[in-house]
Formats: sequence, C-alpha cells, structure tokens
Amino acid sequence: MPQSLSGTVGDAGEFVLVDALTSRFPQGDDVLVGPGDDAAVLLLPGGQAVVSVDMLVQKRDFRLDWSTATDIGHKAAAASMSDINAMGGRPTALLVALGAAPDLDAGWALELADGLAAEAAKVGCSVVGGDIARADAITISITAVGVCDHPVVRRSGAQPGDMVALAGRQGWAEAGLAVLGRGFRSPRVVVDAHRRPQPPYDAGPEAAELGATSMIDISDGLLQDLGHIASASALAIDVDTSCFEVPEPLQAVGAALGVDPMRFVLAGGEDFGVVATFGAARMLPAGWRVIGRVVDAGAPGVVTVDGALSEGAGGHQQFR
Repeated sequence: MPQSLSGTVGDAGEFVLVDALTSRFPQGDDVLVGPGDDAAVLLLPGGQAVVSVDMLVQKRDFRLDWSTATDIGHKAAAASMSDINAMGGRPTALLVALGAAPDLDAGWALELADGLAAEAAKVGCSVVGGDIARADAITISITAVGVCDHPVVRRSGAQPGDMVALAGRQGWAEAGLAVLGRGFRSPRVVVDAHRRPQPPYDAGPEAAELGATSMIDISDGLLQDLGHIASASALAIDVDTSCFEVPEPLQAVGAALGVDPMRFVLAGGEDFGVVATFGAARMLPAGWRVIGRVVDAGAPGVVTVDGALSEGAGGHQQFR
C-alpha cells in the first residue's frame, strides 16, 4: 500500500523518502528483484539483466577545484558499476546522461568522457549511449547494465552466525575527503583515493560463486551500509575493530586532524569495496578479510561495534 509523507523531502530524509516513493511502483512479472537492493534484476528472453542507476551532482558529489573532469568520469563510472558488482554481477554497458550549462568548456566534457571510458574498460564494459540536457549545475546520471553468471546476491539473506567479510580498501576516500575539506592536498595517496576509487570489481562475482548469503557495496559508510543488510535480513551485526589494520596514511591524516582514524574506516564510503556475509565454515580467498559476525541477539537492523552501539559514525545521507 502506498505510504504517505508530510513536510519536505528534507524532513523525511533519504531512506524514508525512498521507501515512500517505491511503495507507489507496482512491479511486473518480469521484475525478479525490484527496489531495495543495490540493483534490480529483470527477466529477459535470453536470461537476466542486472540494472542500476546512480547520479552525481556538482558541489554535492564532486567539486571542480578538487577533481579533474577525467577524475570525475572515473568516479562516476565506478559508482555505477559497483552496484552491479554488489549483486555478484559483471557490468556490460553504461548509459550516461549529462546535464550542463551552455558555458561549460567543451574540452571538460570530452575529458569526462575519457574518464568514463577508461574506467568502464577495466571490466570490459561499454558506454552505449545517453542524453545531454541544459542544467544549472553539472549533473551526471549513469545507468549500468550487467549480467550475473550465478544467482544474484541480495541484502536480505544473512543468517545468524555468518561471518561478515570485506573486500577492497576502506576509509581511504573518506580520509582524502577530510584532507581536501581542510584545504590540503596530501597525503596524495588518500586524495587520489577520493578522486579515483579502486573498486574490487572481481570480488562481487567471486562472493556469489563462494555462496555469499548477502552483499552490499560500501558507498555511504561501512556501518550505515551494513545496517541495510541487517535491516533487510532482520538480524543484527557486530563489527570487530580488532580485525582492521589501519593503514599508515589514514593514521597520518587522523593524527594531523585530531581524529581517530578508525572513524574513516567505520563511517567512510566511496571506496566502493564490497561487504558480504558467508557461512561460518566458508574459507575465504585472498583479498577478503573477516570484520565481524551476524548475531541473533539485539534489535533487528542494529549494527554494533565491539558489542556496543557506536556514535558519530553515521555515514552519508542525502538531504542531511
């Protein structure tokens, strides 16, 4: 039944707004997975398609004084393809819509396209079309289409006792954002991580093949995105900080800014790693590390850190 809202979209917040909007969209018989996961799954005559869309807006998701057009192209493509990765799929095609003011330098748009193409090429994905419209701020919307050789992995399949494992870097992009926000440009390695993330594109299909029970990409913050798995699976998750080795660049940024570097790890997004749950007896390959457990105790949807609720690690939300 459609949900009702009052007030503004800011009053509602991103997640409540999304729930209310999607409650108005009935799903047809060809929709195998609708709203609520990293991507939708559609039934086609020859198989299945995994489809997702992502949007970046100037001054909100990127700044022209922090990143080049090529950087932004890489990041926009990575963000979209990561959603396919998080379902256990492989991205095959991107559709790109660009909104821009008439006075935007044409060379900037071409450099953006170069970044998009270069990132897509990392996984054999093609940019197959799109649209251009006039806009007050640069807006980039990308629809990613992919395939999955295994059953897709959703957010809702975690089981009590499952181990929680992470693939990819975590906290680097957040540390880079913190550095840029203070007007600095070093350590260069974390600034580059913010500008051009390095998603573990092989990890999603690998997790699906290994029998992952649930999975999500880390775009908005580790604890916040784990909360989506916990809510969808109606269970609780506990993160064990002793499982993390905080890299030296994150420690350096934390020391320079007077911030606990573990905050970058727990709250950081946009490294676009993937976190998945696996049966406790599963052997994980290199590149995956256990960071916690799915627990039956506690309130469903709750994520704790070292057995306690964590403050100040909320992650990113639109309108906040």
